[in-house]
Amino acid sequence: MTLLDYMKKVEKAELEKFAESCGTSLGQLRQVAYGNRRASAGLAIAIDRETAGQVPCEETRPDIDWAYLRGNCGQAA
Repeated sequence: MTLLDYMKKVEKAELEKFAESCGTSLGQLRQVAYGNRRASAGLAIAIDRETAGQVPCEETRPDIDWAYLRGNCGQAA
């Protein structure tokens, strides 16, 4: 699911709580959702966490190799 689709399903009061739990403002989330701004890696992770995976990191930051980070980060070669 996209961030925009997720946000369309949530009431404004809940969206403000969601933004706060992500460590950002509702305005910033809207900018990201509409493609006007790029989410930081930290925000992408927070969105993934706070939506319980409904809006995965790969959706908001497809340019990051999340599969590598999830599967190999910190493992010895």
